[in-house]
Amino acid sequence: MPRLPGLDLLRAIAIVWVMLFHSWMIGGLAQPFQAVADYGWMGVDLFFVLSGYLIGSQVLAPLCRGEPLRLGEFYLRRAFRILPAFLVVLVVYAGFPSLREAPGMQPVWQFLTYTMNLLIDYRYNPAFSHAWSLCVEEHFYLVFPLLAWLLSRRPSRLATVSTCAGVMLAGMLLRGHAALRGMDFLESIYYPTWTRLDGLLAGVMLAVLQTWCPALWARLQVRANALAPLGMIVVAAAIWLFRDRTSLAADVLGYPLLALGLALVVAAATSRQGWLGRRGVPGAGWIAAVSYSLYLSHKLAMHQVQQVLADHPAIHGWLAFAAYAATILATGATLHYLVERPFLRLRSRLLRHRPAERGPAPLPAAQACD
Repeated sequence: MPRLPGLDLLRAIAIVWVMLFHSWMIGGLAQPFQAVADYGWMGVDLFFVLSGYLIGSQVLAPLCRGEPLRLGEFYLRRAFRILPAFLVVLVVYAGFPSLREAPGMQPVWQFLTYTMNLLIDYRYNPAFSHAWSLCVEEHFYLVFPLLAWLLSRRPSRLATVSTCAGVMLAGMLLRGHAALRGMDFLESIYYPTWTRLDGLLAGVMLAVLQTWCPALWARLQVRANALAPLGMIVVAAAIWLFRDRTSLAADVLGYPLLALGLALVVAAATSRQGWLGRRGVPGAGWIAAVSYSLYLSHKLAMHQVQQVLADHPAIHGWLAFAAYAATILATGATLHYLVERPFLRLRSRLLRHRPAERGPAPLPAAQACD
């Protein structure tokens, strides 16, 4: 799908917000900026909503047109997008322990099998722990296309709504159970895939509306200037609820509320008729393009700058902030241009010469779009 300036802006905001959150590793930010950084973990939820919408659109659009589901092509595209940069960073973490932000790290096989978020012992192995969100995404990539194909075989509003409601309620119940039992917050509530599907689900629902309810989607696009502030109000309510991230109310209700607010903002950003998506913000497109590489490598860069500045106490304040920012951007850009982009070009060449794939039986277009 064409690049939308509103989505680029949100992706840039998401990665900057996440990196500010991780500034706790280096002592945090000065007040009042720390108040913004404290909620930077929500940037990952914004990434989830964006991913749910974009991947959902890629999968659902051909199904709606009655085309076969090309699973091989889908997984090939995801593999070339995700694996090269991830494997390079994993090699750095595994092969050069002194470069890690913390000594302990989960076994490499857990990263390779994307099970790290289900097995992590964060107390002793916090290094490269931000890979948990990649695990959630990979599980989503594996399951969602098949589930979408099954639901599209006999399109039913009741079946779709029931499935989405079931996923959301299951997450709420599992988080509530873990909170009531006093289980570890990170390992039982924050990291596991089955408790963090709210954002992905919200993004998929946007894709469902866009694909199967084009008239309703068009009305939402026209009202983008109302959706954006409404979404921000809902996000603000979620932030208020997350004053105590480990409270029962936050664990049960906070994540779906946050996903709803972010979904409204994403919906507004997809429209070129609203202020959020009308024109690009300088620099946002580039940051969005390198956001994956930034996400993978920013803790490594932070740790290296911290080590250097420990020997130069005269460098502090805004000068230190500039050193961190420049090193993080340079590291992410290097990974993007030397690893990520070449493999994306290779993917384009492979798909251009790839023979037509026979996917699962197509659905009649008229039936699919009812």
